[in-house]
Amino acid sequence: MSEPTNAAEFTVSEISFALKRTVEDVFGFVRVRGEISGYRGPHSSGHAYFALKDDKARIEAVVWRPTMQRLRFRPEEGMEVIATGKLTTYPGSSKYQIVIDALEPAGVGALMALLEERKARLAAEGLFAPEAKRPLPYMPRVIGVVTSPTGAVIRDILHRIADRFPVRVLVWPVRVQGETSGTEVAMAIAGFNLIAPGGPIPRPDVIIVARGGGSLEDLWGFNDEVVVRAAAASEIPLVSAVGHETDWTLIDLAADVRAPTPTAAAEMAVPVRSELMDVVAGLDRRHRAALARYIETNRRSLSAAARGLPRPRDILALPRQRFDSAASNLGQSLRANTAAHRARLDRAAARLSPASLAVRLGTAAERLDGLHRRAGRALGILAERRREALERQARLLGVVSYTAVLARGFALVRDASGQPLRSAAAVMPGAALAIEFADGRIAATADGATPAQAEAAARPSVRRSGRAKPSESQGDLF
Repeated sequence: MSEPTNAAEFTVSEISFALKRTVEDVFGFVRVRGEISGYRGPHSSGHAYFALKDDKARIEAVVWRPTMQRLRFRPEEGMEVIATGKLTTYPGSSKYQIVIDALEPAGVGALMALLEERKARLAAEGLFAPEAKRPLPYMPRVIGVVTSPTGAVIRDILHRIADRFPVRVLVWPVRVQGETSGTEVAMAIAGFNLIAPGGPIPRPDVIIVARGGGSLEDLWGFNDEVVVRAAAASEIPLVSAVGHETDWTLIDLAADVRAPTPTAAAEMAVPVRSELMDVVAGLDRRHRAALARYIETNRRSLSAAARGLPRPRDILALPRQRFDSAASNLGQSLRANTAAHRARLDRAAARLSPASLAVRLGTAAERLDGLHRRAGRALGILAERRREALERQARLLGVVSYTAVLARGFALVRDASGQPLRSAAAVMPGAALAIEFADGRIAATADGATPAQAEAAARPSVRRSGRAKPSESQGDLF
């Protein structure tokens, strides 16, 4: 048994909350430098839970959802950061943690190292391959722009397109800075690609992803891996116009074309309409002049060729002479031809005799008799097969015919038009009926009550006392 003591007694909750107040009072504002560990993205609630560590210690960290939405870049596993916030304890598990109010990379060098590592990894997958780049369409009908709906960027793009070559522009509004910017840009690129050609919403012929200049942290969302993969997978040619000319992000490497500024992207996407009209007008003038020269050259060639042709009478002189010569020799040639054919006919007649004709006729008669016998056998076999098939069809018809049912004692009732009746409700009182039995038909007339009505009329009614009510004709039974 323990000795009596005057030490104060505390509950577990009192100790836990006393420690919580002490830690929060002493460490109400701290800046902690460490490496992010265990980061798996925001929780379904929007909060983020991970840890900060160095080579000797580890501290749990939490970022509430409002703070996550204000962060200028997305936390990533292994990134060295400087976290600003306050220390507190979590009584439910007896551990302390830092509640982060602000998060920034531990210097530009840390971000650049992470950027170079990601660049090398994605390049190894072939996402930046030059052979995968596609040319931009010369005259797009629809341009899709992924950018913030407010600000100078979208206004510069719209004004530049309107000045050069007015076309339809579809704007997909996104955040271009902060925690969700990378995801929104990737979803916008994928969304434009999902538009079906010929639908109510026109499918863009080219996509421009644009943002104004900023620091490396401001542009970090365009280094997000999901953005790079969406740009590389886009079936629509994509122009990257992120930052100023000296800025570069990973989407610049994955895009088909990189523009130094958003305004330059608009200039790349469409030609100058006035210049295009001048070119077309010049081509039209050249075409007309070339066509006129071609016609004039052919006219001169035709005139020269016409001068070199002989006169019509000279052209027809020789054929006319040949015709006259042939006409003069026609009678003699016809007589010679007739004599030759008569000689051939006489030679053929000499070879003909009654005996040879009799032999040929005998051979032909034998062949004809053989064909006659074969045809008779074939017709007999065919008739036997057709007779057997007809008997099978007759037996099958007897099985499925309703006359077989009538032979078993049933009857078929038809109305006046000869249509079969399938229910008593379809028969009107006084209707003419035809009843068919197996051995013939008889005519009948329907009475005034259906079977249900007859059954109801035959059923005796019961009074409240339980005694049956006598019918009106009961006194006539005796």
